[in-house]
Amino acid sequence: MFHIKALNRVFRLLSNLLRRRVLKFSQVIATAILLIASAGQALAQTQPPLTTPADYALIMDYRTGEILYEKKARTPTAPASMSKLMTVAIVFERLKNGSLQLTDKFDVSEKAWREREGSSMWVRVGDSIPVLDLLRGIIVQSGNDACIVVAENISGSEEAFVQLMNQKAHEWGLNDSTFGNPHGKPDPNHKMSMRDLAMLTRKVISEYGEYYALFAEKEFTWEKIRQSNRNPILDMVEGADGLKTGHTEESGYGLVGSAVQNGERRIVVVNGLSSERERATESARLMRLAFNDFSTKTFFEPGDIVGEAEVFKGKEPGVPLIAREPVKLILHRSLIDEAKATIVYEGPVAAPIKENQQIGYLRVEAPGGPAREYALYAGRSVKETGIWGKIGLAAKKLLAKPSDEATETASAN
Repeated sequence: MFHIKALNRVFRLLSNLLRRRVLKFSQVIATAILLIASAGQALAQTQPPLTTPADYALIMDYRTGEILYEKKARTPTAPASMSKLMTVAIVFERLKNGSLQLTDKFDVSEKAWREREGSSMWVRVGDSIPVLDLLRGIIVQSGNDACIVVAENISGSEEAFVQLMNQKAHEWGLNDSTFGNPHGKPDPNHKMSMRDLAMLTRKVISEYGEYYALFAEKEFTWEKIRQSNRNPILDMVEGADGLKTGHTEESGYGLVGSAVQNGERRIVVVNGLSSERERATESARLMRLAFNDFSTKTFFEPGDIVGEAEVFKGKEPGVPLIAREPVKLILHRSLIDEAKATIVYEGPVAAPIKENQQIGYLRVEAPGGPAREYALYAGRSVKETGIWGKIGLAAKKLLAKPSDEATETASAN
């Protein structure tokens, strides 16, 4: 009994000393985390070597939602007819939840019929038009009158529909957007950022994909008036399949477009260009760059061993760390070799450790691109060592040379 009590006292003494050392090591790791986070913020502010004459621009990867390039992309500005995406998205939402059918018919009011300024579907007062045709009238023909028909039939009035648009903008996280009408004509209260347009586009494609093919239709005829889709990249860029142009004197020429190549989808938004021709050429150029100048760098596949975490009080000195999802970044090709990955965890990690227990995360970053974090998990279980193992470990740590501790601290940074 005496020997057991004595051993316990020795173990408590050594453990207290060791705990102070481990606490210091954990503080170093925490400092490293802060330094890495600060570095990531600085890197994310660096832009890839792209320029554009557009006043506002953005390139987004559809799968991840990562912004690959931006120019004043978070500044609210007049979106013109690009904001018709919001009107269309509200219709799509009702179609998906079953409160509306494509075959349902909406009545045309005199107010909608009189809306002739700007682009028009050429609806006639008293007509009852199927929702599907109204969607084509908005998407392909950019009809302001069709937007009013939709607004009045969904909400009872244009004003009530505008309130719904602003409500949905809040729900959907479009924080840089306010709406003053359903069609995008000049209004001091009608603003959207390029980022919000890209986010809305991503939502439309991901959540309402069964209706997305409407954006690729090249023409639509209503009342014997055939009108072509105004989106120029449909004929200029491989894989282009949407979405919407816009133009007013205030906004200049703009476009929100999307395309798929080799299984990857990109979203490009521009605004403030000087002419219809410049809009076409610049939108197509940026979309091509979005595929040709940006590459996906894969660091690890799911299940790969990423590294190892040091273990304290364990039967093994370390535990392998694995990722459960692909670890990759989309980067401008000029920056691809500057990408780096850093394992971050607070340790040594105390045993026992269960297999698949989350241990830390892998931070992946590069200049000009956003930093991403991927959770890391224990690749196997590690049992806690017995009392003699604990005493031996505590003694080893206690008797370690100061130079050993310095090396350990340096490696944490």
